[in-house]
Amino acid sequence: MTNLLNPAERREHILRAAVRQGLLDPEQAVLAGFVDLDGVAATARSLHRAFPDSLRLLHAFAAKANCLVPVLAELRSNGLGCEVATAGELTAALAAGFAPDQIVFDSPAKSRAELQWALGLGVAVNADNFQELSRIDGILAARPPRSRIGVRVNSQVGGGAIAAMSTATETSKFGVPLADEGNRQRLLRAYRDHPWLTWVHTHVGSQGCPLDLIARGIGQAVKFAEEVNEALGRRQVVGIDIGGGLPVNFAGDEITPGFDTYVDHLREHAPALFTGRYEIVTEFGRSIMAKNGFTAAYVEYTKKAGGRPIAITHAGVQVATRTVFNPDAWPLRIDAHDPHGGAKHGGPVRQDIAGPACFAGDLLARDRALPLLDPGDIVVLPDTGAYYFSTPFHYNSLPEPAVHGVRVSPCGQVAFELVRPAQTGVRPELQPAHR
Repeated sequence: MTNLLNPAERREHILRAAVRQGLLDPEQAVLAGFVDLDGVAATARSLHRAFPDSLRLLHAFAAKANCLVPVLAELRSNGLGCEVATAGELTAALAAGFAPDQIVFDSPAKSRAELQWALGLGVAVNADNFQELSRIDGILAARPPRSRIGVRVNSQVGGGAIAAMSTATETSKFGVPLADEGNRQRLLRAYRDHPWLTWVHTHVGSQGCPLDLIARGIGQAVKFAEEVNEALGRRQVVGIDIGGGLPVNFAGDEITPGFDTYVDHLREHAPALFTGRYEIVTEFGRSIMAKNGFTAAYVEYTKKAGGRPIAITHAGVQVATRTVFNPDAWPLRIDAHDPHGGAKHGGPVRQDIAGPACFAGDLLARDRALPLLDPGDIVVLPDTGAYYFSTPFHYNSLPEPAVHGVRVSPCGQVAFELVRPAQTGVRPELQPAHR
């Protein structure tokens, strides 16, 4: 049965089950996130299939896209590693059961204590700059490292449509800029002086960055790796971490571009990746999780202002931070459902979909054409499996919503498993001090 459902029908099927089972309730559970675990497994399979079996590969999921430990554990069970950018994410990765050699630590601001921890565990580390390289050298104190260690390079190939998601611009804060005067030679000396420096890392950007730009940036990193090995007369660089960055289609349910298209661009701009000379690490995040999750929230009230209908919902800036603060770059689709979870029908009415936070800009959508929403209806936000409900923003001390994993059997039976419980009561740090 479920194989015959399109993505919208599958969301509705899950939503109806959530209402029946009380996971969504107009009094007790007004907001929740859902992770489609079947979809996560299917996406992981498509990623593995896209790259040739002959390559030595680690697909390390970017934990910032969804750092919930049960989700990370699910990704691990589907053959992925984990890329982390903070000590908190490293803690989550270890709690999810990733072995240290399946974890990659990237950050432009690693403290000495964080580096000592990661290097002591044997976690792979990509240094962001020359000062960090010196710090690592001091920590190692001439001892051979347990970790794979590389340097992040900025190929400076330019940016995409969203400046905040473009990390290979001329003045990006990330990595060693290869085109800046003297840097290439200085990096070559660093590799010569540090035989433990055996990897090159790059990440061009993500949403808004075209695949050709991403692949060209990776091509520059591969070219630099070849240059190091040629200059040193030995195969010192044995691995290349090519980052992630596959954009997601937020305009509809179609999954485009796919990982296979990404690989086609890599073959064109970085053919040496496919020779088998290098181990490869990828760091996809949004493209793995975004379409495998949705958010559902009740409409609490409706009103009109200036003649335009407004639906006040329980989903806003706390679960859709990027969309609220930068709606042009991060627009979300919104589906209207009745109180039972069924798709709502009716002629489109232009209306605002607002969140619960106490500022005027807390809007999920402005002047959006939808069937007219009523109190008790449910709005669904597709494509929010990454960076939305998993990374709440605590404005107004709004509580974190429950997150549920979902599996649907071939006969259509929906099974939920709790990924994160709803936050209840007053957070401890907000409680009055006792004297």
